[in-house]
Amino acid sequence: MNTNLSLSQLGWRAFFQQQLTLNDLEHTLIARIITYHRDHFVVQSEQGCHKVLVNSDHPPLTVGDWILLTQHNEHWLFTRLLERLTLLSRKSAGSKLSEQLIGANIDTLFIVSSHNQDFNLSRFERYLALAYQSECLPVVVLTKRDQCAAPEQHIAQLTALDNHLTVLSVNALERGSVEQLMPWCGKGQTLAFVGSSGVGKSSLVNSLCEQQLSDTGAIREDDSKGRHTTTHRALHVLNVGALLLDTPGIRELQLSDCQQGVELTFNDISELAQQCRFADCSHRLEPGCQVLAALQKGLLTQRRITNYQKLLKEQQRNTQSLAQLRSQDRSLGRFYRNVQADMRNLKGR
Repeated sequence: MNTNLSLSQLGWRAFFQQQLTLNDLEHTLIARIITYHRDHFVVQSEQGCHKVLVNSDHPPLTVGDWILLTQHNEHWLFTRLLERLTLLSRKSAGSKLSEQLIGANIDTLFIVSSHNQDFNLSRFERYLALAYQSECLPVVVLTKRDQCAAPEQHIAQLTALDNHLTVLSVNALERGSVEQLMPWCGKGQTLAFVGSSGVGKSSLVNSLCEQQLSDTGAIREDDSKGRHTTTHRALHVLNVGALLLDTPGIRELQLSDCQQGVELTFNDISELAQQCRFADCSHRLEPGCQVLAALQKGLLTQRRITNYQKLLKEQQRNTQSLAQLRSQDRSLGRFYRNVQADMRNLKGR
């Protein structure tokens, strides 16, 4: 990353400035995390790039976070995390009960899919719920346009989900085609790409930057699945001045603490549900169900209703599980502290 960057070029806003005290301005260094690894992370400030070791006392951090540092000898130490404008997160893949932070302070979330077998409306709804919950602006990018006979059909299906949704159809290997993304790539704007591996995210990154920032890998033609080509999250400054968060492909996206995002994604269903005769209507057999009435009139599809119910249940289940885990962690922490206090008291006798 260019070491001669101002805070505004790094995405600094009045929102973050208002969180600083006079002491912060005089005695700390303002920096943004540009890469994050298990044992350390790298930050960018107006003074250049610095490596900071990960400490168990740190709050959960991710790429895109704004933090304050203090210098001790030759080392930079974490002082404080500034409140985030936006935060992308998900439940960790598999059965692991933990939250995985994807990126912070992102302005536009490009939801990338392709015009091949990867195109899946239910998956788009899942990503839209993530975007709306995080308060990022979602923009759908369909790649491999040159390999699709009727790309307009895919665009029509997506705009039918939300007529305010921006949908772009591109050939990720052509700079002229990728220029459709430029209105969201202003100076200091932070962008993120999410989508399955093999849909052309890395090719989009390289075309936007006009240089090879990410490796690319071919997809398997039998199932249109891709291989992971990005292995860690990192912020890149584009030639046009925007900052791009490059992330590994996400094959599994489990939602947690995302009810508002789901409701906004399915606002047509949630508005109808408020008009049902019963407040706890399951939209299956109850009389006076406005969701079923819309289905019978052809205003809704069964697929959309089923996915709405599925995502609501999933986020509720994962949210409850994570809340229980946090409660157990707090209880265990109190137990350890009490044991340590008892041991100190015994030694003092």
